[in-house]
Amino acid sequence: MIIVDYGNDRIIQWKIGDTNGKVIAGGRGQGNQLDQLNGPTDLLIDNETDSLIICDHGNRRVVRWLRRSGTTKGEILIDNIACRGLAMDDQKYLYISDDEKHEK
Repeated sequence: MIIVDYGNDRIIQWKIGDTNGKVIAGGRGQGNQLDQLNGPTDLLIDNETDSLIICDHGNRRVVRWLRRSGTTKGEILIDNIACRGLAMDDQKYLYISDDEKHEK
């Protein structure tokens, strides 16, 4: 299970049998550096690239974090967007809701 932890600016993964979750993105305090998140609101798992695509709402961006062990920062895919939600279709088109422009 993967949890978008809006209040703590991180993404947590819980595996069956674990007593604690593991931070897999963010978790370095609120901020705008590539190793930080600010109020994440949604995520998608892209199995093709083994990455997480995250709505980093407070930083007005969509970021991708590779799921490989040792990854400590993301890369910006889209900047200057008030991302609230994400969806991806079968052909890998990414759809993003923008709660300021009321666009999808």
